[in-house]
Amino acid sequence: MVKVGEPAPEFCLTDQEGDEFCLKDGAGQWLVLYFYPKDGTQGCTMEALDFTANIDAFASLGAKVFGISPDPSKSHLKFIDKNDLRLTLLSDEGHGVLSNYGVWQKKKMYGKEYEGVVRSTFIIGPDGRVRWKWEKVKVSGHVGEVLGKLKELMGA
Repeated sequence: MVKVGEPAPEFCLTDQEGDEFCLKDGAGQWLVLYFYPKDGTQGCTMEALDFTANIDAFASLGAKVFGISPDPSKSHLKFIDKNDLRLTLLSDEGHGVLSNYGVWQKKKMYGKEYEGVVRSTFIIGPDGRVRWKWEKVKVSGHVGEVLGKLKELMGA
């Protein structure tokens, strides 16, 4: 898992429109990267709706929010359209970025082990360093917590 204070691992991923976004494209800005397991599931939908409801508050601070999951871009587009999301969702089908950030881990459900995304969020500062992180996120209230921490880190 990436540690607070370390440089955020560089990446380039495709968004829901098929356009490439690289971490370096966000240099000089505050970025929120939230990693989630799967488009359309209950918890992931709740989280995406919460980020959408607060997207203007993040934008007013000059911060951009990106959701990252192993789903393909087409799945992201359907997820956005179905739920009227105002987010950029990035696709990491190969799990490289998920692994580099330490969120692709062994999980257990009903006694079965499998590899999957552990819901996590990172705040990346304008200097490209991880300024804060949350691991094993519980969806309820999380977006408000992220917004509050971002304001604190910015001194706003």
